[in-house]
Amino acid sequence: MTMKSLGDPFSEKNDLRHGASCGCDTCNGAQHDVTARPMSSEAMLERAVESAVVRSVFGHSDIGRRSFMGMMGGGTVAAALASVFPLDAAKAAILDNLGAPEKTDLNIGFVPITCATPIIMAQPLGFYERYGLNASVIKTAGWAVARDKSLSGEYDASHMLTPMPLAMTLGAGSTAVPYIMPAVENINGQAIVLSNEHLDKRDPKQWKGFTFGVPFEYSMHNFLLRYYVAEHGLDPDVDIQIRVVPPPEMVANLRAGNLDGYLSPDPFNQRAVWEGIGFIHLLTKEIWEGHPCCAFAAPLSFATELPNTYGALLKSIIDATQYASNPENRIEISEAIAPTNYLNQPVEVIQQVLTGTFADGLGAVQQVPDRIDFDPFPWHSMGVWILTQMKRWGYIENDIDYKAVAEQVYLAADAKKVMNDLGYDAPDITYKSHTIMGKTFDPAEPEAYVKSFAIGKG
Repeated sequence: MTMKSLGDPFSEKNDLRHGASCGCDTCNGAQHDVTARPMSSEAMLERAVESAVVRSVFGHSDIGRRSFMGMMGGGTVAAALASVFPLDAAKAAILDNLGAPEKTDLNIGFVPITCATPIIMAQPLGFYERYGLNASVIKTAGWAVARDKSLSGEYDASHMLTPMPLAMTLGAGSTAVPYIMPAVENINGQAIVLSNEHLDKRDPKQWKGFTFGVPFEYSMHNFLLRYYVAEHGLDPDVDIQIRVVPPPEMVANLRAGNLDGYLSPDPFNQRAVWEGIGFIHLLTKEIWEGHPCCAFAAPLSFATELPNTYGALLKSIIDATQYASNPENRIEISEAIAPTNYLNQPVEVIQQVLTGTFADGLGAVQQVPDRIDFDPFPWHSMGVWILTQMKRWGYIENDIDYKAVAEQVYLAADAKKVMNDLGYDAPDITYKSHTIMGKTFDPAEPEAYVKSFAIGKG
């Protein structure tokens, strides 16, 4: 499903007499590119303001408008109009004065892991209510279920893994539906756990024949595990076996001997140590410091059809994420998300994860305050890296415009605006280089990066 965008009022190619949902021959023809990138809710609101102003100048004569734009150039007309009418101020005023949520009763899915902390805690600590929402957070067994319930409309929005909305937009592993990810939930917060039977196998070169669990194919867990073992000379599709195991089932499978280890979200890494059956081999922050993990995502249609609700929900999530980023709040949060209807875990296990003071299963107590952290900004460069790994391992076979897809799905502008509105700092850029296991990733050269690896399919 591809959603049409509102026509650019400064383009002579678009007929403004036809709306975004128009099904006439003109709108379905050459004047509208149905493969065009979907617009964010903010961009659609801005386009609506521009169209209204341009229409007021040219009246009902759209043919006259298009002829004038063709002769003068849309950019020239836009600049001239902006010199006499404060377009940017008008757009900002509308965005800053969204009305009450169109829909207040919302269903938000989550998988019971600490990465979902902001989405979960926003209910018991009142962040949804603060912005006029009556949100029910619904525990979900695993990521395939979360994806399917989101696609069916049973969930208005959902806790998702950061690669999922990219994959869903591209139709990788599911029907292609435009999805948006306006906020990251957590950074870091994962680990590689090995069974205590492998205490003598700390070198990944000794892992040939091992079976590892990951929570979903389109997950940072899968891509980080693949990256890690490949850097140690193992082909993850040949030398080890990777199985998809829902996070709540990780510990039981490790105990039963079905898995030699797993790269999982917490609290299940710490739970393996708590139960004396596994040890923490490596925190994933040691692979990539500050890597994204989980996110808040929704169908694009949710944002475009219910912009006020979308804005209120995004504010709730970002506000909760910033609250969780303060270490002083972690004890309170641990108690809030521990109950049965949320994580259903001992408070002590959750506190070890959130505070970063934890037993490692090797006889030591570690002090790693940023074992998990919370930063809502969805860097486009992170999205590009994820797409390179999807290409590297054969999840994407065709050529891809990495930058266009990352910018379509990761709504950094929406996140920045809400962060600033709430008084939080937000970056002025959306791309930066990242260092993964000592190697620099340049988001400007994604295809060269894919081809730089000795092990892979891309």
